[in-house]
Formats: sequence, C-alpha cells, structure tokens
Amino acid sequence: MRSRYSAYAMHLADYIMQTTHKDNPSYKRPHSEERKNEILEFSKSTDFVGLKILEFIDGESEAYVTFTVYLKQGGKDVSFTEKSYFVKVQNKWLYKDGKVSPATIP
Repeated sequence: MRSRYSAYAMHLADYIMQTTHKDNPSYKRPHSEERKNEILEFSKSTDFVGLKILEFIDGESEAYVTFTVYLKQGGKDVSFTEKSYFVKVQNKWLYKDGKVSPATIP
C-alpha cells in the first residue's frame, strides 16, 4: 500500500498500472495511454498529505490493508479510508479491490 501511495504522489502511473490486478475494474484498459493519463491527472491535481495504516492482515497469497489517506484537491479535503484487498500473483502483490468510506479525521 505504501508503494502505491508513493507512486501516486510521485506521478508514477506505470507502477500503478503494473500493480493492479486484472480483475480490478480499472484494469479494463490495462496499459492504455487513456488510463495512464487519468492516473497522472489525478496525481498532479492532488496534494498527498499523508497515509496512516490502520490495520494489516497478511497471508500467503492474499492480504488486507485498512488505511486512511489524507488528500487535498483544490484546497478541499478529499481524504478517505479504505480496506484494500491484495493478492499475490507470481510472487508480486497486486491491488484487486477495496471498500472506501469517508476518512475518520482524528
């Protein structure tokens, strides 16, 4: 999760696409320029303020990470909390999906 957060913050769209599982809805255009541009547009228009890992459940071939990401877009807080599901494919962790809820700001 930390690597994907960093990749978004550093505008590394290729990394985001390479670490997305083929069953994820955003994978429908796996390595297209359109998808890459969407990621870059989001990354460049977002201030990545912080990431807090709330829970990590690790397994041999699947893992769950619950986190809160602190983001701003146009000065507006767009933070959220997500429980992400990752699966290991050929020894590589891939983001399969996640359930998003509003961030709980302490």
